[in-house]
Amino acid sequence: MKVLEAKFVQDFIKLCAEGYRKGWHERNGGNLSYRIKDEEINLIKENLIDCDYQDIGTEVPFLKNEYFLVTGSGKYMMNVPLDPEDNICIIKLDETGTKFKIVWGLKNGGRPTSELPSHLMNLEVVKRRTNDKYRIVYHCHATNIIALTFVLPLKNEVFTRELREMATECPVVFPDGVGVVPWMVPGGKDIAVATSKLMEKFDVAIWAHHGIFGTGPDFDTTFGLVDTVEKSAEILVKVLSMSNTKLQTITRENFIDLAKDFKVTLNEDALNCK
Repeated sequence: MKVLEAKFVQDFIKLCAEGYRKGWHERNGGNLSYRIKDEEINLIKENLIDCDYQDIGTEVPFLKNEYFLVTGSGKYMMNVPLDPEDNICIIKLDETGTKFKIVWGLKNGGRPTSELPSHLMNLEVVKRRTNDKYRIVYHCHATNIIALTFVLPLKNEVFTRELREMATECPVVFPDGVGVVPWMVPGGKDIAVATSKLMEKFDVAIWAHHGIFGTGPDFDTTFGLVDTVEKSAEILVKVLSMSNTKLQTITRENFIDLAKDFKVTLNEDALNCK
């Protein structure tokens, strides 16, 4: 099978296109990575090439020898559907989990996303946390979430509580809540470490003044998670633009009733946050 005919590649391209359509990927903003299943890589293995290994910039031994589909550094999401082979690539990690090599894509040269260390470190964390179920990390510049990081305290429980209040399905979609990373220089190991600590508990990390970093088991679930967080943020921005006082909202007791009916366990810190 040709690489571009594989369903996981088509699903990857679809997410890139949908994120761009939403307005979350200005210029070369944002990135996406997918930890490829063994049976998927076997379908396309005859089309992969060999080349030299390069340093990742971090260590992810729990991901050794695995393959990943990732967006390219400096590439535009809007161009992914137009010319995937120039804008995305498949990489393979070495036996130590400290190096990678490009085995397909970026046909005109280039490197994987500059935030590859963050992606891989977080994929390693969620692989452990979810017993191998989670495979995707998606980062986008969601407008309303970024706006809220200028006016809300940068605390996990505050963002979780405020976002939950805006849409009834939020406690069901992200029952553990969201984590918040204060502003840090993107692309390096420090922000990767800070985010991976949050990913031990949360499926969503908000990068202050930067965007959303989300993870999940498949493309639809991950995109739906990020979309829900951003939609809730949009409602909150509109509420705050009308008044700084809410006349009514979803109460703590309402959340408890919701959790009981939907059989989810809510983060107590956010539940008790005023």
